[in-house]
Amino acid sequence: MKNNEVIRIAIAETSVIIRGGLTAALKRLPNVKVQPIELLSIEALHDCVRTQCPDMLIVNPAFGDYFDIGKFREETSGKKIRVIALVTSFVDASLLSKYDESISIFDDLERLSKKISGLLNVPSEEEDLENQDALSQREKEIVICVVKGMTNKEIAEKLFLSIHTVITHRRNISKKLQIHSAAGLTIYAIVNKLVTLNDVKGL
Repeated sequence: MKNNEVIRIAIAETSVIIRGGLTAALKRLPNVKVQPIELLSIEALHDCVRTQCPDMLIVNPAFGDYFDIGKFREETSGKKIRVIALVTSFVDASLLSKYDESISIFDDLERLSKKISGLLNVPSEEEDLENQDALSQREKEIVICVVKGMTNKEIAEKLFLSIHTVITHRRNISKKLQIHSAAGLTIYAIVNKLVTLNDVKGL
């Protein structure tokens, strides 16, 4: 998701106070530009999906007496609309499990921002930390090669990849781990038992 891209978020909620407050909060999110679309009825929601196709739908599970998430997903199966439950009162947790995310009227701007960003795959700093172990098998192989002192060309030959692919993987590894030196990668690899001390050149 590019930083300058505008995200269309439809808000299906009958309460003007909640709807208006959520619209204002979405416009203040620090890391995404949001174009809120306020919807008062099921008919308006169907029109919106047909004509504007929002990226996300924030909907009160009680919207239109009862919002049928299963039916909505069937009707919009090709459109990849993320659906977020807007929790204004107690809602059964099993019902919420069918949604991509849920937000509460008590969430502050930071929590709202994290949840929206999470759905857009815009990692927050905390998520970066949590994703440290989320290297793919291929990325782990490349880390091991780097730690053993191999050049990009040698890694490419060993793993049957192009040099360009190796460079791309190394860039992704640096971004995921926030480690930008071979020494840092070496420490990471030893701590995470990808290599032993005997594998590392110069130690």
